[in-house]
Amino acid sequence: MLENYNQVWNTQSKNSSESMPLGGGDIGANVWVEKGDLYFYFSRSGTFDEHNTLLKLGRVKMSLSPNPFKDNEGFKQELVLKDGFITVSQNGSTVKLWVDVFNPVIHVDVNSKVPTEMKVSYESWRYKNRDSKGKANNANSYKWAPQGDIITYKDSISFENNAIQFYHRNRANTVFDVTVKQQKMESVKDQMLNPIANLTFGGQLFGNNLKANGTYNGIYQDTDFKGFVLSTIRAAKKHQFQIQLHTNQSADATLWNKELKNQISSYKKIENKTEKKTINWWNNFWNRSFIYTQKSKTEKDSIYQIGQNYQLFRYMLGCNAYGKYPTKFNGGLFTVDPVHTNKELNFTPDFRNWGGGTMTAQNQRLVYHPMVKAGDFDMMPSQLDYYLSLQKNAELRSEVYWKHGGASFTEQLENFGLPNPAEYEWKRPADYDPGMEYNAWLEYEWDTVFEFCKMMLQQKEFAGADIQKYNPFIISCLRFFDEHYQYLAKQRGRKALDGNGHLVLFPGSAVETYKMANNANSTISALKVITEQFLVLSENELSKEDLEYLKGFQTRIPPLNFREFDGHKTLAPAKTWERINNTEVPQLYPVYPWGIYGIGKPDLQTAVNTWKYDTDALKFRSHVGWKQDNIFAARLGLTDEAAKYNLLKMANADRRFPTFWGPGFDWVPDHNWGGSGMIGMQEMVLQTNGDAIYLFPAWPAHWDVHFKLHAPKNTTVEVQLEKGKVTLLKVFPKEREKDIVNLLGKSLTEKENLK
Repeated sequence: MLENYNQVWNTQSKNSSESMPLGGGDIGANVWVEKGDLYFYFSRSGTFDEHNTLLKLGRVKMSLSPNPFKDNEGFKQELVLKDGFITVSQNGSTVKLWVDVFNPVIHVDVNSKVPTEMKVSYESWRYKNRDSKGKANNANSYKWAPQGDIITYKDSISFENNAIQFYHRNRANTVFDVTVKQQKMESVKDQMLNPIANLTFGGQLFGNNLKANGTYNGIYQDTDFKGFVLSTIRAAKKHQFQIQLHTNQSADATLWNKELKNQISSYKKIENKTEKKTINWWNNFWNRSFIYTQKSKTEKDSIYQIGQNYQLFRYMLGCNAYGKYPTKFNGGLFTVDPVHTNKELNFTPDFRNWGGGTMTAQNQRLVYHPMVKAGDFDMMPSQLDYYLSLQKNAELRSEVYWKHGGASFTEQLENFGLPNPAEYEWKRPADYDPGMEYNAWLEYEWDTVFEFCKMMLQQKEFAGADIQKYNPFIISCLRFFDEHYQYLAKQRGRKALDGNGHLVLFPGSAVETYKMANNANSTISALKVITEQFLVLSENELSKEDLEYLKGFQTRIPPLNFREFDGHKTLAPAKTWERINNTEVPQLYPVYPWGIYGIGKPDLQTAVNTWKYDTDALKFRSHVGWKQDNIFAARLGLTDEAAKYNLLKMANADRRFPTFWGPGFDWVPDHNWGGSGMIGMQEMVLQTNGDAIYLFPAWPAHWDVHFKLHAPKNTTVEVQLEKGKVTLLKVFPKEREKDIVNLLGKSLTEKENLK
């Protein structure tokens, strides 16, 4: 079935926007053939410059002579999903591109029937310093508020013994230093994690039969560049070259070069085994989980497309399985020249909207949530351990600003744990709380971290992982809300709690939408569910003091809020709020992600009423970008609505590669668009409630599907549905079969009345 979804192109591409993604480990490349030449951009997780732009590492151009790719006659470019590589073939020549999953190496292998000569060029637009002006700064942490002139500094590029070496080393002063000063954190600066100081990243391109052959200048898609050429010493039927990448952070500037040389020589000893190991990794990845929809005679079939695109987007996530940093919501490792997203943005290929080292938590969570049911637990530390590394900096914020405990994480978070400096705002009232973002969208929004706490807990709930390293982090996040809202209450009056002994979560925020909120339902749900699940899953690992603290904290969490529309009881966004600023639907967060309401749970009708009658929920409904209506509908058991919004969400993108969605609210490819689409499809076919495993809670009976997904207690469920009948059911371990409840074709009333 997976082979059905291989992408096969029989014509060359017009430009980089018609590229195909390739990757592995923590490397991504965009591969295309244009006017007879093969090109690829390549990127790596964590390559942040002084201003926190996520820099690409360069572009490669490869030409063969005689050229087998002169025209489209017999041309074929194929992404082979099962084994994770791309081939380009024509006229008896085949080029194979693959990335080593376990070592930072890109391989290109050429086989021809007749001897050919090869030219390989490394093309760099960072051969010189470049001014970053206007909207170009949206790619870095300064965004619309640069402090002085912003320069993207040039890389060091040179020929080294018939190889091309390239690297970027960050200058001494970075956006970290600027932000620490702006946000009045200088008293603790020496205690803070600084991930971009002394960062060096780059690599070396080389091959056996290659020699240095000069440089040239050119322009590609509005951006001037310099090319460094290697050409073959003699014509041959086989050629190969590779790019070895290396990143380090050291005060010793010479160390990077020494480490790269050692890496290259060590790799030679294991190189003949690496391709097989990489193929095995991809094979295991695909066996772990999947959702295949019905076979189709035409790829325009919308039900075929959602199955195809589920696989293709999961493949893109697999390309950064082991990155030091999370897969970015705004393009991941696969952005290309920005003019193809917005013709007015004629900037370099390093551009993406919403920053490079800035992690927008609401968007990032949607990239990582689908990995739980997909069983991709080995891919989640990139995101979860990223938060762990920032705990100290977030706790220092609470200590410096408010003299209380707990980790204070804001929305629009830099990779060093402080708010983005532009969103924090430079022009602030003199007496404004320095711990706060002076920003209409982001003020008082600091509860998204709990969705990452939830994913930490799910590592144990689903896979039985030891999660003790996350325990202090989760407690610290809960403690912040407890201590900060008591602190704020005492600023206003004599009592820290309300008349019922509950926290007064004011001012708060129901995501970015309902502002200056009192007791936002999204925050209350997060506090309730995280505390409850934490106590269930980690009780034996917690100290007596921590247990007592958490049980006491539970009593201080306020209850959820409700309102009515036309006599129908619904979930409210909050107890009260002052204004609406965005278009999210936090009144349905108790349904997803928090799961307080749903199939088989009490009072499902109230949540369904919220979907049906809440005028804001109706007004904001959409499938674009990070919108979650496809997920809400599935969680509520609304089969027709779930089908509608998931078909819209997971339909082919406007670009040549079907999962290069966007820009939506963000950038291309829009990874939170893809992540929310994956979640929606998972929730349509499989949900759990306690020990019960619900099959097809919101899946149309006439859509054929074959899926394998993960459930709590180390459980996998594989099911095939053909012509409305379950023809295969495999549950592992077998004793979990008794927990299966098939909801195919059941009415909403029947789903409500499940016990």
